[in-house]
Amino acid sequence: MSDSAEIPEALVKALREASRVCVLTGAGVSAESGVPTFREAQTGLWEQYRPESLATMDAFLADPAFVWKWYRWRRELVAKTEPNPGHLALAELEERYEDFTLVTQNVDRLHRAAGSRNVIEFHGDLFADICIAGCADPAANDDEIPFCNHCGNFLRPGVVWFGEAIPQEALYRSSEAAERCDVMLCIGTSSQVYPAAGLSGLARQNGAVTVEINPEPTGGPEFNFVIAGPSGLILPELISSLEQ
Repeated sequence: MSDSAEIPEALVKALREASRVCVLTGAGVSAESGVPTFREAQTGLWEQYRPESLATMDAFLADPAFVWKWYRWRRELVAKTEPNPGHLALAELEERYEDFTLVTQNVDRLHRAAGSRNVIEFHGDLFADICIAGCADPAANDDEIPFCNHCGNFLRPGVVWFGEAIPQEALYRSSEAAERCDVMLCIGTSSQVYPAAGLSGLARQNGAVTVEINPEPTGGPEFNFVIAGPSGLILPELISSLEQ
């Protein structure tokens, strides 16, 4: 792999002239920090289970202790990772714009750890506990099955499970950011999982310059620029180009 990336000059120009930037990130960005993808994480005891059979409300209600055991194991894996140069470059890029929104499909908090501030966690937060009854600020405890100190119902991991809708606030804010942006970067995502995948098309329809950055890009028609490569390589090069 080359130690540098070819950044289109037209893209650099678009970013220099932009006032509003929206970024969508997916599992590929976290994978560069060693975070296993959702299905890759199944090892040891968990090899015999399909993630889809554990990440559902039905599975949780049937055996909440077992599902919590799986999620605690996942939390331990992710807690050992750190932001990579791609995460850090996005935090630096945010400093250049008054209107900058980072929409992430990742649940690992690595963007926040890198210093990004305006982050929309589209699929939730792996390290958050939420009350199944919807209490706004549940107080957690260390029980095998944690419960809400406000109402007594179970707490569950704060992620979007199979069969659940994206939270309305996250969907609204993300769509609004895509509609108003001048440039949209889609990084480390296959751009095939909806509704997140629809954000780039929404941006393009509203006149934004759209960019795909991925080791194996899809090259969809909604993108003005397609750059093949890992975010940890491409994004620092992009920052460097903007500074020249």
